[in-house]
Amino acid sequence: MDASEIINFFTSPTMPGSPSRVAHMTLSGNQPPWQSSGLVAKKDQSYSLFADGLICWSERYPELHGGPEFHLWARVDGGRAVNLSAASGTFKADASGEIELGIYMGMWGDEYGNLATDESLYASLRGSIEVVIVLHGSDPAHEISGRRAQSDMPRLVATELRRLKNPYQTPTGWMYLHEAGYSTMFSEGTTKANPAIHVSAESDQGILRRAVDFELSQSTHIEWTWRVDEHPSLAREDKAKTHDYISVAAEFDNGRDLTWIWSSCLDHGYHFECPVRAWSKRETHYVVRSQGDEIGKWYSERRNIFDDVKESMGPPPAKITAVWLIALSTFQHRTARARFTDIKLANNERLVQVL
Repeated sequence: MDASEIINFFTSPTMPGSPSRVAHMTLSGNQPPWQSSGLVAKKDQSYSLFADGLICWSERYPELHGGPEFHLWARVDGGRAVNLSAASGTFKADASGEIELGIYMGMWGDEYGNLATDESLYASLRGSIEVVIVLHGSDPAHEISGRRAQSDMPRLVATELRRLKNPYQTPTGWMYLHEAGYSTMFSEGTTKANPAIHVSAESDQGILRRAVDFELSQSTHIEWTWRVDEHPSLAREDKAKTHDYISVAAEFDNGRDLTWIWSSCLDHGYHFECPVRAWSKRETHYVVRSQGDEIGKWYSERRNIFDDVKESMGPPPAKITAVWLIALSTFQHRTARARFTDIKLANNERLVQVL
């Protein structure tokens, strides 16, 4: 990213009306959130972020790192925290106040960017992310288009303009789990005329969540059909530095979740706590597909949730509060591609078609 080129683009007096206001920041990886930008937004005013850089997680394992789409979050003081899903993004202020930026590491405790994990997690991080913040004076797509022909724009600005003109749509009825960040990796599709959700994640992560209210009894089970076309892991997923996987999950009313994963090499029936420290007490993984199961082939699953929870997590809770679709490829920086369809929750008295 050429920050000066982007700054000049937005500060040159080529467009009539309200001018953009611009700030330029560099966030160090070892600096916990939040940092002030000096730009004050009014409620419903739009602002854009253009970013570049790398945050390194470990001196011992230099391949472990993330860019702005993993680490960079923003908020208006008093408002909800939001994240980039690429090297640029545009947001609308949900409150009036100063725009603040932060590096994400660990786990958010709420939607407003208060950390649930200790700030000591930042101490070992290295690297930085450079950010240009643009506070728009009018509709951002109109403002950007009015400044210069798209072919003559800085690359990141032209990319953001295309995104503004063709906005991504989260699959209907689903939302991204805030703790894992917003993404654009899941999309609606069809499979043999049935509704489906496709995922394509390149060095990316995301958890798609659909809220449900379903009793967890001894007869409660989950069914789904899936196909993995490209697996993100080349190694054991129960190690923190190779924890890339694809799964379907159930979230429970005790705040925990169980994910049924398609592993690259672990044995069927093997289960383990999430090896990522911030998630270890929250999430348990249960292997239902692995080596020997064909990539590119459809499989239908039926799991008794009560039994799987009892086996892998202990006494089952009372309710299922959501179904998740998960794809993670940020550790080995590979690609995850899969499709999901015909997801159901059922017991002896009730059936809910989730997808």
